[in-house]
Amino acid sequence: MLLLRGAFEGMDVTYVTNDVRLAQREGLSPCYAIDDTNRHHPLRSLRCAWSAMRIIAKVRPDVVVSTGAAPGLICMVVGRLVGARGLWVDSMANAERLSGSGRLARRLAHRVFTQWRHLAVEGEVEYHGSVF
Repeated sequence: MLLLRGAFEGMDVTYVTNDVRLAQREGLSPCYAIDDTNRHHPLRSLRCAWSAMRIIAKVRPDVVVSTGAAPGLICMVVGRLVGARGLWVDSMANAERLSGSGRLARRLAHRVFTQWRHLAVEGEVEYHGSVF
């Protein structure tokens, strides 16, 4: 997400991260902390969802942008519940296929982007070059 922040210059941006120290070091503000989780940790996922609901209810974003992983997907789902558009940028690390969260995001996000040309699917997953 740090590599994308220039694209949001001049916009009202709120960051949500599981690494508050990184956010502080990079001067990201406002910034909220959220639990890291994955499909193997259902209780942690519930805590993450609860945090996402509190943050989304407070911020009321127009758009939720995520660069991958379960916490970003959870924020996107909660954001959709309050009318926010969802944009998903799948991680560069997923060269063979979209991440598990990316495959779910394909059905939930308004737009999904891959950083690998061969993973683009017309009408579902867009490729516009690599961010990283």
